[in-house]
Amino acid sequence: MCIRDRFYDLLDTNLSAEFSLRPAILREEVLAERPALVVIDEIQSVPILLEEVHWLLENTGTRFILCGSSARKLRRKSRNLLGGRAVEFQMLPLTTHEIGEVDLPRILQHGALPVHYLVDDPSPLLKAYVNNYIKAEIIDESATRNVPAFARFLQTAALCHGQQINYAGFSRETGVSASTIRNYFQILEDTLLGFTLEPWRRRSKRRLVETAKFYLFDVGVANQLHPESRTITEGSDLFGRAFEHFVINEVRAYISYMRLDYPISYWRTSSGFEVDLIAGNMDLAVECKSSRDIRAADLKGLKALGEENTVGRKIIVSRIETPRKTESGIEIMPWRVFCRALWDGRLI
Repeated sequence: MCIRDRFYDLLDTNLSAEFSLRPAILREEVLAERPALVVIDEIQSVPILLEEVHWLLENTGTRFILCGSSARKLRRKSRNLLGGRAVEFQMLPLTTHEIGEVDLPRILQHGALPVHYLVDDPSPLLKAYVNNYIKAEIIDESATRNVPAFARFLQTAALCHGQQINYAGFSRETGVSASTIRNYFQILEDTLLGFTLEPWRRRSKRRLVETAKFYLFDVGVANQLHPESRTITEGSDLFGRAFEHFVINEVRAYISYMRLDYPISYWRTSSGFEVDLIAGNMDLAVECKSSRDIRAADLKGLKALGEENTVGRKIIVSRIETPRKTESGIEIMPWRVFCRALWDGRLI
C-alpha cells in the first residue's frame, strides 16, 4: 500500500468506538490527507460510516474498498448501501488457481478456507468457526428465536447437503413448519453460509425435476456439521459428494471473479438422468465422478442432455490420469486439467 493510502481496521475497538460516536472523523481525515485509496475492514461494525463514504465518493477523488464479514448485519443496520456507487465482490473459499499444487484429499476433508486448509488438524478451528458464526450471525442478530431448532436444521442441512431440498422432510426432522424451513434456508444465503443451485427449467422433451439443491459454501464447513464426515474415505459416498462440491465451487468462483453473467444450475429428469452442473445457456455441462475409472454408465446423463440440447462442452471431471474423448463428444478430464483449463479461460 502506497504512502497516500489509508487502512482502517474496525476490529480495533477503540477505533470503532471513536467512529461510532463521531463518524465525521473519517471525512475530516480524508479531506486533510486526500489519500488515493481508503480501505475499511469490517465495515458492518460501524455501518453509519457508509454515509460518510457516500459523501466522500461524491465530493473527492478518493476510492474506497469496504470489506466485511456480515452482509446480513450491514443490510439490517444501514439504510445507505451505496446503491449504484459500489461494486460488490464476494470472497469465496480458496481455489486451485490461488493454492497452486492442491492436495485433493486435504481440500475435500479440510475445506478451502485458508487457515483450515493449511493446518494439519482443522477440526478445532472448524468447530470454533461453526459455533462462532452461528452465535454472531444467528443468535446475536436475532435471525431466529428458536436456536435449538435452527441448530437441528443446520445438521440436517449438512446431511442433505448437495441434494434436492425436501421441505417436508426438514420439517419432520426439526419439528418446525415448512415455511420456517424456507426462512432458515434464506438465513443461510443471507449470511453467505450457503447457496442454492436451481434446476434447469427451460422447455425439454423430457420431464424435468424442478426442485432446487442447496450447498453449504465450503466443503470443510459441510464436513464439520455432518456427524459422519469427520474422516472422508476414498470411494465413499461422502468422498464423491465432497468432490462434486469442490468442482462446483471452482466453477462458481471462476464465474464470480471473472464477473461473468453465467447462471449455474443442474439438470435432472424425472426418469433419473442427471448432470451435476450447467453453466450459462448450456455453454458448459459438467458431471463430477470421483472415481479413477469412467464407465459407460457414467456417460448416460451427459448423453441424454446432448440428445435434446445444443451443449457447448460436455465434460466429466474425474480422477483419471489421462484426458479422453468419446465418439459422442464427451470429454473425460482429470480434475487438475479441468481446473487449469477453467482458470485459463478455455472452458467458458
